[in-house]
Amino acid sequence: MQEYLLEFEQVYYTYSGAQQSSLNGLTLKIPSGKKCALIGQNGCGKTTLFLLANGLYKPNAGTIRWCGEILRYNHNYLSKLRQKVGLVFQDPEQQLVASTVEEDISYGLCNLNLPNKEIQSRVEQALTEFGLEDLAQRPVHHLSLGQKKRISIADIMVLQPQLLLLDEPTAYLDVKHTRKLIKILKRIHGNGTTLLMATHDLDLVARWADWIFVMDEGKLVLEGTPEDVFMQCDLLEKLDLGLPLIYQFLFDKNLSSEEKTIVEKLRRRFLKS
Repeated sequence: MQEYLLEFEQVYYTYSGAQQSSLNGLTLKIPSGKKCALIGQNGCGKTTLFLLANGLYKPNAGTIRWCGEILRYNHNYLSKLRQKVGLVFQDPEQQLVASTVEEDISYGLCNLNLPNKEIQSRVEQALTEFGLEDLAQRPVHHLSLGQKKRISIADIMVLQPQLLLLDEPTAYLDVKHTRKLIKILKRIHGNGTTLLMATHDLDLVARWADWIFVMDEGKLVLEGTPEDVFMQCDLLEKLDLGLPLIYQFLFDKNLSSEEKTIVEKLRRRFLKS
């Protein structure tokens, strides 16, 4: 198995008309088979990384590799790349293009000119996997935000990508829809897809991710397991990122040694849940 799926090496990108670069020599490797989280302040370059990852943007400098091969920016190559690297936007309205749920899920498959039988089979499978059977003929604009987010993920997963990028997937969702979404992501990962989620929800990151990337000002400043990253209390506070609640208790100077022992036991149980 490929150790790293996607690799950024000294990548720079500046938006047209911007005075500052969005990515400033970003070097980052996404390990195969992991549930990865990407955290950092707004404007640190998370979304730009995603847009470069599947070739929607081209870097001003630096190298991006997919499975060890440098990205090429021609139509045929990018078309194949976007089947392997799926991107789910924060706002599902940016992604949903057809009038009904069934049509929307079939859209990407139709663009691949697959046989009608295979398209129908994959769409039916996606409707079942994402619990959308009853919504198949519903107009997309009649659906709730939680339903639209599920559809936007189904739109990508029907293409069977190796890597799924999710930009703030739980934004604006209530607890019920967030839990439902996390169950879907758990199943997707269990079926062999590598995940990279950009999020501000540090409690979710602490209990969900296998590996964490921390970005600041367009660079990678820290990476590691949740244990490795969240024990770097001083650095995370310096970056104004804060800590998950369980780590806030762990570093609370007002707690007695006995209370800290209890918190540490709870933390370990939390990380295993």
